[in-house]
Amino acid sequence: MSETAQAPAVRLTGIDKRFGAVQANRGAAIEVRPGEIHALVGENGAGKSTLMKILSGMLAPDAGTIEVGGRDVTGWSTAQAIAAGVGMVHQHFMLVPTLTVAENVVLGREPVSVGTFDRARALREVEELAEQSGLRVPADRLVADLSVGEAQRVEILKTLYRGARVLLLDEPTAVLSPPEVTELWKVLRRVRDGGATIILITHKLDEVMAVSERITVMRQGETVERLATRDTSPEGIARAMVGRDVALMVQREGAPPAAVPAAGTGLEVRDLVVRGARIPRAVDGISFSVAPGEILGIAGVEGNGQTELLDALAGLREAAGGSIRVGGVDLTTDSVRERGDAGLSHIPEDRHRRGLLLEYSVAENLIFGQQHHFTRRGMLDRAAIDAHAESRIAAYDIRPADARLPVRALSGGNQQKVVIAREMARAFSVLLAAQPTRGVDVGAIEFIHAQLRRARDEGKAILLVSAELREVLALSDRVAVMYGGRLVTVMPRREASEEVLGPWMTGAQRGAVA
Repeated sequence: MSETAQAPAVRLTGIDKRFGAVQANRGAAIEVRPGEIHALVGENGAGKSTLMKILSGMLAPDAGTIEVGGRDVTGWSTAQAIAAGVGMVHQHFMLVPTLTVAENVVLGREPVSVGTFDRARALREVEELAEQSGLRVPADRLVADLSVGEAQRVEILKTLYRGARVLLLDEPTAVLSPPEVTELWKVLRRVRDGGATIILITHKLDEVMAVSERITVMRQGETVERLATRDTSPEGIARAMVGRDVALMVQREGAPPAAVPAAGTGLEVRDLVVRGARIPRAVDGISFSVAPGEILGIAGVEGNGQTELLDALAGLREAAGGSIRVGGVDLTTDSVRERGDAGLSHIPEDRHRRGLLLEYSVAENLIFGQQHHFTRRGMLDRAAIDAHAESRIAAYDIRPADARLPVRALSGGNQQKVVIAREMARAFSVLLAAQPTRGVDVGAIEFIHAQLRRARDEGKAILLVSAELREVLALSDRVAVMYGGRLVTVMPRREASEEVLGPWMTGAQRGAVA
């Protein structure tokens, strides 16, 4: 008994895992102490998620051993892992859209009364857990009607409901606002203080420094370094991840725009109204413009109309009123393809629902929406498609560099690179960039930001919507805040800061842009 009590909470050694020609893990190892928050970091495709899926029983290793609490559990099933208190919150949601929040959270552990599902008790328990944890989301809402941020909260609630004692979190804050992140850290610290062990996969190095005690760094499937958080820095972690010095995201505090907006018209939105799933005016008559050579960043807590706004601009959702113009041409009623041909490009916030067809190859995903530009005599030109894929894969460092792989086989960050590589390759004049760096590593963030700035400097008009306030501040020439479906303020970047924008984002300061 004492021997088990002193054992590491989790120890994986010599883990190998191959998917066809792709070696995801190569002798990977991690050791986590009981009652600590341990960060697992690495570039996209480094093998982090695969290692955690092996620990959670979703995958079996080709070689190596898994120990939990001193017990060898190599090759155990997901059900065995859950029963033993190992729970994983996935980066890509595993929810049933046709069920409510409460039904998803209790699925498999439904409360029963007189032999039947006790719906009222399920609602009550989930509402209490949501309130207690700070992960608030209406328990009676259908998951299909949730925003991306709300769906992420449900995933976390689902794992907490199952009483996980070893909690595996894969990019849990990717879609949370700063106040929600703060609340999540409070929850995790309470869970840790109650004796649980937490393994956190994140690309946000400030989060690593803020909440972890120790760090395991992976690169190209291998464990390359183990660090004590107190003895390192974000720059040191990034160097270990990438193998070189990395320019981390820097806010341009008080700086003037890097480029002066050009003359002419880019994106013009006037009196736009968009219906939501349950709200008649999710976008409530807003007007704004983005000039050529300008990045307009929209900040705000998710769920305030940003998703509906971007969907309407991209042609994925019908506008209930108002107008949308690109280069002076009215596109309000045009199709997605017509908007693309008119110079509109779109990086969607949810790559799985809006950006990719997961069973299709990387090469095929790199031309979606532009297939008509890759035809010859009425047939797809495979040579042109392959050449295009080869150039995009090289330019964006998409890993593995195999255009024939189904895009499902790539890590989340590399899937995001596929979407961005495709949309940036269009002949566009206006770019809608929704959460462009969600789930990507520090090296990729550096590269994507450089591409956005380059496009801006070439005279493109860019509308940036990001849950990362630091990203909005780092990239934007003007900053707007969206709250309750309206733009409540728009200001030059030199006047914006986290302190200034915070009250507008939470509704503590009210107003509306004329």
